[in-house]
Amino acid sequence: MHTLAEGLRLPTNGLDYTILAIYFAVVLGIGFAARASVRTSLDFFLSGRSLPAWVTGLAFVAANLGATEILGMAATGAQYGVAVVHWYWIGAIPAMVFLGLVMMPFYYRSKVRSVPEFLLQRFDKSAHLLSSALFAFAAILIAGVNLYALSIVVEALLGWPQWVAIVVAGLFVLAYITVGGLSSAIYNEVLQFFVILAALIPLVVLGLKRVGGWGALSDDLEAAHGHDYLTAWGGTGIGQANPLGANWLTIILGLGFVLSFGYWTTNFAEVQRALSAKNLSAARRTPLIAAFPKISIVFLVMIPGLVAAALVPRIGTPGSDLTYNDAIPYLMQELLPNGVLGIAVTGLLAAFMAGMAANVSSFNTVFTYDIWSKYVRKDRPDAYYLRFGRLITAIGVLASIGTAFIASSFSNIMGYLQTLFSFFNVPMFVVFVIGMFWKRASVKSGVWGLLAGTTAAMVNYFWIYKQGVVSIPTDQGANFVSAIVGFAAGALVMVVVTLFTAPKPEAELAGLVYGTTAPGIEEPPAEGDGAWYRRPALLGWGAVVLAALCYLPYSL
Repeated sequence: MHTLAEGLRLPTNGLDYTILAIYFAVVLGIGFAARASVRTSLDFFLSGRSLPAWVTGLAFVAANLGATEILGMAATGAQYGVAVVHWYWIGAIPAMVFLGLVMMPFYYRSKVRSVPEFLLQRFDKSAHLLSSALFAFAAILIAGVNLYALSIVVEALLGWPQWVAIVVAGLFVLAYITVGGLSSAIYNEVLQFFVILAALIPLVVLGLKRVGGWGALSDDLEAAHGHDYLTAWGGTGIGQANPLGANWLTIILGLGFVLSFGYWTTNFAEVQRALSAKNLSAARRTPLIAAFPKISIVFLVMIPGLVAAALVPRIGTPGSDLTYNDAIPYLMQELLPNGVLGIAVTGLLAAFMAGMAANVSSFNTVFTYDIWSKYVRKDRPDAYYLRFGRLITAIGVLASIGTAFIASSFSNIMGYLQTLFSFFNVPMFVVFVIGMFWKRASVKSGVWGLLAGTTAAMVNYFWIYKQGVVSIPTDQGANFVSAIVGFAAGALVMVVVTLFTAPKPEAELAGLVYGTTAPGIEEPPAEGDGAWYRRPALLGWGAVVLAALCYLPYSL
């Protein structure tokens, strides 16, 4: 991520800092209030599986709505135009619906406490241990991205030294997660969701007012960047050149299928929110409820990016003092009065903390349940794992501070995150989807599929792309290709290994493979779950249709 422009220092005053202080006090208050409900390790790591669907649904979308997404997607909008909608309508919604309708029943009914634990049941310990290690490592890297981005933004906007911003935010996240566990993180994410909206909506409204409305904005941008800048699919024909460096095939397969499904269906930072729901119906509805705000959030990040591109025509070019990542901070400086400015700064900090907390809370669960209790300290009392969970949370926060500096070597934080997803989430997804839909997939194919997919994605990115063996126009385009290569390599290796190794006995696959059911795992529906507006199929397909309709105005 490029350092934000030095001239973006915000004219904050006592009112803005008062709003910020109130927010931090409320965050800690929620943490201590949640402490009363933490009596067992299940309470600490999965909220005792007791939360309603509307809470877990909002937490699901807020966990993804980190400031890296807000700044990164606004930057993507300023750089690529309307093409940013692909990351939402094709790069999120179908996968979120697939998670709710197809995969959550397997996760929830099997009573797993984490995503890697499902691989233990479906395959073997080697696949479980490898996936646990890869996920724990990735979670710390992603938490570090949020901390690094926060430090840059706070230094530029408020004048705080980077180390102060990192330590303050890290300590607050550590405090409320260590005290209240996942419940504290989730309820704070619900609060953070509304704070983030309160920060972004004024930017959209005042930004459109400054440029004369959507019509005037469209005219200015079309004159400066061409018609394709304001369409989702313009210039994406195979062989055509476009700023995104991708064609419709790599967008649909690389982003819309492999990267998207790999992230939303196997990323435990998201799935953990659904697993904390009070019953299977609530767990299935969690990503489906989250899909509807996800559809509309793109406008809150895209429009500020477009407004910034219109107000600063040379933004992101060598002749400008502003990078694409400066879009949101620039509009905050230009448009927001004191008080509203304090809410916007608080919203950015809330977004950073939500992204970091989601990854730290998933890291402590995977490390405690899937590594420590399975391979290091087995069969200890539950109170031991509760204490260890709090300890490893502190270690995870400290490790995140260290990995924050790895992110500094990448010029674009969203590109860095997409690179991580292609390395870690895509190989896990291919193992999940083949294991879930193919009974014959052997016990040993899981670990070899993970190794092959991860290795192939890394080789494609660091050797084929970075060394120029094959010309790919942009990092984002390379990430799409790496995801496709990783998926294909993992799938091929799983098929080959399966042909030469023994499958798992069919009796042990009940409830783990599509079309099978384990006896005794069905639960009666809760009161009210039969209402038509709560039916998962209606919510899921409704979200898919709405996302498809949203494409129409931007496809001409």
